Amino acid sequence: MSGLSIIHSSPFYELTALVVIAAVIGFVGVLLRQPMIVSFIAVGVLAGPSALNIVQSHEHIQLLAELGIAVLLFLVGLKLDLKLIRTLGPVALATGLGQVAFTSAIGFVLGKVLGLDTVTSLYVAVALTFSSTIIIVKLLSDKREVDSLHGRIAVGFLIVQDLVVVLAMMVLSAFGIGAQTRAGETALIHIGSVLIYGLMMLCLVLLFIRYLAIPLVSRVARSQELLVTFAIGWAALLAAIGNHLGFSKELGGLLAGISLASTPFREAIVARLASLRDFLLLFFFIALGMQLDLGLLGSQVIPALVFSVFVLIGNPLIVMAIMGYMGYRKRTGFLAGLTVAQISEFSLIIVAMGLSLGHIPAKALGLVTLVGLITIAMSVYMITYSHSLYSQLEPWLGFFERSKPYREEALERQPSSIQPYNVILFGLGRYGKAIAHYLQKEGFSLLAVDFNPDEVRRWRSQGHMAMYGDACDPAFVSDLPLQGVEWVVSAMPQHDIGVTHEDPRLSLIEGLKQQQYTGGIAISTQHLHDQQKLKDRGATLILLPFHDAAEQAVERMKAVSHTSNTKKNRL
Repeated sequence: MSGLSIIHSSPFYELTALVVIAAVIGFVGVLLRQPMIVSFIAVGVLAGPSALNIVQSHEHIQLLAELGIAVLLFLVGLKLDLKLIRTLGPVALATGLGQVAFTSAIGFVLGKVLGLDTVTSLYVAVALTFSSTIIIVKLLSDKREVDSLHGRIAVGFLIVQDLVVVLAMMVLSAFGIGAQTRAGETALIHIGSVLIYGLMMLCLVLLFIRYLAIPLVSRVARSQELLVTFAIGWAALLAAIGNHLGFSKELGGLLAGISLASTPFREAIVARLASLRDFLLLFFFIALGMQLDLGLLGSQVIPALVFSVFVLIGNPLIVMAIMGYMGYRKRTGFLAGLTVAQISEFSLIIVAMGLSLGHIPAKALGLVTLVGLITIAMSVYMITYSHSLYSQLEPWLGFFERSKPYREEALERQPSSIQPYNVILFGLGRYGKAIAHYLQKEGFSLLAVDFNPDEVRRWRSQGHMAMYGDACDPAFVSDLPLQGVEWVVSAMPQHDIGVTHEDPRLSLIEGLKQQQYTGGIAISTQHLHDQQKLKDRGATLILLPFHDAAEQAVERMKAVSHTSNTKKNRL
């Protein structure tokens, strides 16, 4: 029996082969300093029909992929709340709809110029408008930028895109269903019913948030194992209901997360499901790679390159132009715009539906497949190295920023009555807030900085000085009130910096050097081996939260022990 026959004899063997191949290729990717998503998509192409053709149990891979999607969007929804949606709703709606309109219009013209017929040009143009929510959210999560301003705006307009793609798929489905009836009438009935179901589901979620979420989760959380099971079940349930009612699993999973975002257990749920999310998403990327049938590419290389350049460059410029007009800085627009520099798995689905309806030829699917392969791979690198890319292009991006970017200035505006500050603190996580508490207790005048707008609002609501900002933004660092500042402290949460991520601590140090700052720079790190690197780059003091806390704990224990021994000796 051949090796492939053994693998095909059981779905378990197929899954085992995929996981082993993914581990090997992922390890090679890490050695070559490549993003993990590219490695996993490569696994899908290698295991798919164009190469080894390992996978025969497609339904099992698809099931795991769909569960991973539900868990991913559930975790994103956990970090959203209704106040945030109300705050970022206008820019998300304007950017999402504007990008879809401009991309489809320009894409249609490009299709006609390249010699495609009208219907094919229309399908390809629509396919170019959609970006992959799953890939973008995964990359932003890896970079810890989901909570940043540009990350939240990007998630917002990606949700708008998802709504548009659901609408487009409903219309196409209705044309398929209405082959024997009037398709237009069928489409209207289908769309109307989905809108009604969507409103009903939204109302039920709001009632759940208002009356059931906290009492129910408080009882469930008494058992950590049950909390994890409940969270996965709730995410899958609402994703399944959303899919059944006609809108996507993504939106259902997102609603499930939003419904629990107001509970005090959301951070515990996020921490416990993060590893499961990463494992399940492996199968999503493998499934995506398997859809990229290399046999369909043929003579589509030149048109695919033209469309790919438009998606990689044109789509981000469209987003930047819209966000700049709405009063955001060029940096925020650039970082958010990079998230639309690829097409989605839904793009392939829409073109495949057009092929099945007889609207377009098979070569159109090959064209969009190649565009997907190019743009997904390239955009992963663009987003991974977004900050470095911005620093290279920043001198040419001034056109995309108003002379007064009023929306971000409103976030940064601060009362000036207590300036100058003694300390500027970056990072309002648990460690940062603890440092801020003790500094203020000692009488220091403190300005806190965080790139999460919600943390800034919460800190301000408690009567403290805080402003929105990003340590990786040299322009922001240059605007800091550094005169009279004795210490700049970085208590930013540590993430896995190295292979693909820019280190915001080093960016902060470099930005301060450029401003001729002469005060102290205190940098926190969780790793002892980072100390020398940070000192070499200019840090005055290295803070080791766990090491310092352990040392202090031992000193306190020794003091208590010494006191107890003294009392015993006296007796």
